[in-house]
This record gives sequence, C-alpha cells and structure tokens, in this order.
Amino acid sequence: MTSQFFNPMAQINDNFLKLKAGYLFPEIARRVKSYQDEHPDAKIIRLGIGDVVKSLTPTIAHAFHEGVDEMTSDSSFRGYGPEQGYAFLRELIAKHDFNSRGANISADEIFISDGSKCDSGNIQEIFGLNNVIAVSDPVYPVYVDTNVMAGRTGEANQQGQYEGLVYMPCCAENNFTPELPQSHVDIIYLCSPNNPTGTVMTRDQLKAWVEYAKKESAIILFDAAYEAFISEADKPHSIYEIEGARDVAIEFRSFSKSAGFTGVRCAFTVVPKTLMAKSETGAEVSVHALWNRRHCTKFNGVCYPVQKATAAIYSEAGQSEVRGLIKGYMENAALVRDRFLARGLKVYGGVNAPYIWVQAPNGMGSWDLFDKLLHEAQVVGTPGAGFGAGGEGYFRISAFAHRENVLEALDRIEKVF
Repeated sequence: MTSQFFNPMAQINDNFLKLKAGYLFPEIARRVKSYQDEHPDAKIIRLGIGDVVKSLTPTIAHAFHEGVDEMTSDSSFRGYGPEQGYAFLRELIAKHDFNSRGANISADEIFISDGSKCDSGNIQEIFGLNNVIAVSDPVYPVYVDTNVMAGRTGEANQQGQYEGLVYMPCCAENNFTPELPQSHVDIIYLCSPNNPTGTVMTRDQLKAWVEYAKKESAIILFDAAYEAFISEADKPHSIYEIEGARDVAIEFRSFSKSAGFTGVRCAFTVVPKTLMAKSETGAEVSVHALWNRRHCTKFNGVCYPVQKATAAIYSEAGQSEVRGLIKGYMENAALVRDRFLARGLKVYGGVNAPYIWVQAPNGMGSWDLFDKLLHEAQVVGTPGAGFGAGGEGYFRISAFAHRENVLEALDRIEKVF
C-alpha cells in the first residue's frame, strides 16, 4: 500500500529558499525593462552593471583571430587543453603580474578559468560547512549568496543579514575598509579595489590581515579583479606582495574589465602550494591539491583562442592598448567624481577603481534613488542596498560607458537634484 506521505517529487536544496529576492543585477534589469516597455522611446543611459563598452584592442583581436585560424587546420587544431590552462599563459601571468612585483608565485599555482565571479563562488566548495565565514558589508553579493546556497547560514534578518555569517561593517568612518574581527573566523572574503565602494587597501592594512590570518589559522579569499585600475603607486596590486601571504591567501583575478573580456571570459585563481587547511581528523591538507581536483572534475578549461588572445595582453603592444582602455574608463570616473563633489555630495572611490560610491542625497533610500534616476533622468545606477545592509543610503555609479553618455548622464542627474 502506498503511504499517504509518499511524495515521488524530487526535493530541492532548501538553502536556495533563504536567498533574498532575486540576484541584484537581474532585479535591476527587470525594473529597467519594465520602464522601457512603458516608455519605448526613452533613451536610457546605463551606469549600473560593471560591463565594459569598448571593443577588443587590435593586438588582442589579432591574436584571437590567429587562434581561431589554428583551429581550422588539422595540423594545428587543439581539442581538450590542460584544465589548469596552457603553460604559455600561466607563465606570462606569473612573470608579469606577480614576479615583477616581488611576489613569489609560480606558473603551476595559477588556474585559468572563465571568470573570477565563478571562482570566488566555487572556491567555497572545497571547505567544510562548519567554517565561520567573514564578509564585508556592503559586499559583492556572490560571496554571501554562494555560502547561503551551500548551507553555511541561517535565515536572513530584516536587514538582509544572514545568521551564521560574520559581517564586517564598512562605512565612511573607516573609509569603507573592513576592520579585523573581534572573534575567530575561518575564511575571510576581502576585495581590493573594492566592489562596490571603489576603495583600495593599503599595504599596512593588508599586512594586518595576513598577520590575523596566521594567528587564527584562517584563509583569506582575496578578490583583486580590479587591480589593473589602481593608480596610486603605493597601493599593493596583490596580497602576495605582503610577506607570508602565500601561507594564508587565495587570490582571484580577471581580464573582464581591464581588457574588455566580459563577453570573452577569461580569468585566473592563484592557490599557492604552501597553503594548508585541516580535515575533520586534524590532518593538514593541501588546498592547492583540493582546488586542482575540483577544477579538473568540474571544468574543461578555457578555449585555446581565448587563451591565445589573453596572452597577447602581455605583449608590449597589448599592454599599451590595455592601459589606454583603463585610462579612458578612469577619466570617466574622475568626471563623475568631480561633478558630484562639486555639488556637495559625499563621494568615495573613482581613484583606484572604476566605481564611484556616492551617498544618496537628502536621506533617500538606495532603491528610491534608483527609481528616481530611472524615471526622471533615464539613468541607471546600482542601489547600494543591493550589496547588503551596509550599502543602504548609498549608490554605485559605474565608469564603464562611452564618454558622451557619461557627460549626458551627469547633465540629466544635475537637473533632477
């Protein structure tokens, strides 16, 4: 006899039900589409999502074409490549991004992937569910949401903060830089230059974090996706510029924003071989070995033409062209920053990162400001509340736009306020 309680339906992972509403950027897209449907003739200027607008540079595009051409001949065709990435690219990265800055990182500690967003979310799979996780607030949503999905948290409170996570407040008083936790944590997410606030950590601040991680036997997950935008010479581009960081940190990098690869997809993660963690029995385990196992099991590598195009970034011509892209976006950031400051707004970021973090005027809420700018100026930004409770009352403007659109958006915004 079939039990009245028998249910043949597959069961979901209930942790997904803890997630608050939709992911931030799809929610923005939904609101923009709704407005566009009602106002089909409106010219909307998008300064919200951090998507680039400038095309691939000639040197990179030429290498991309060469890679594709190689794939059209049996003699040069390549099938499955190394899951960790081709040696020619990993060696260039090690030399130019790390060794040149005095960071002791070898090519075989670098894992090529299709995005640092994926890696910063996927990395938590190799760590146990009982780890105490620390995140900044405000924070890039992926860090929080992927840990919620995994089951490391309880429910969210009315402010959107999840039980079980340690939140490190980032506010104007501490220059939006997270302070060391007062209690023990096991895994720490840090992002510098920071998304969303645009602030960057100093060498002394990173040194304090490395020392804390050593003392607590913690691991730092360091997101440096925007390091190419750092303009101040005294600011570190990598956590591995800090002595001892190899033993406590994993670093994520991306070519999406610096080289225009948001639609091409190439990034990398660095996992030093000296980084260790413990099993349930207390045995030391190589984190590098675990990530390599996970990477090889769930990923088949970035395609060859993309990796060849990425390698071209490190040529002399490629470096010059990429610097030109970055310069253009950072000039946009300076325009936004200066115009907002001139109007008496409180502004952060925009110096070492392509994001400007501005306090909403007149005590407005983040989503209220979003709707006001969309409906009255046809300008899209990103509400700070979408990055966590600590972002309420702030707004992020992206410098990834064509110059004429930035100037027009600023003129429209000034007419609203």
